Amino acid sequence: MTILNYEFSGEGMQRVFENEKWTVGIKNWKPANDVTGVDCLERHNLTDELFVLIEGACTLVYANETENGLEFGSVKMEKDKVYNIPATLWHNTITQKDTKMILIEDSNTSMDNSDILNLDEEQIKTVRGLA
Repeated sequence: MTILNYEFSGEGMQRVFENEKWTVGIKNWKPANDVTGVDCLERHNLTDELFVLIEGACTLVYANETENGLEFGSVKMEKDKVYNIPATLWHNTITQKDTKMILIEDSNTSMDNSDILNLDEEQIKTVRGLA
């Protein structure tokens, strides 16, 4: 037996470790997560998701559904802190080109139990203003 290690340096996210309980991924900048590219939010309906900023800069944007529509908010991530996105919270990441994050989530998180919300032009302006 030996100690294994994993890495990913490409654009976007790649799961680098997975077992029956949880998944660890590395999430790097990609055009869809740039402030000029963000156009949707996602939510995982059954599981929380954790992010840790390792390099660069990231703003977590989120939205709660209210009687008056979506209520947006944001958190500017700090390096070496763990950020928990609770199940069912609409969210996305806005990153810069040098950004690298660690993503931890339940291994059964997939598009089968997640949703994508495409934003309209006004919502996109709001989200971009939060970065």
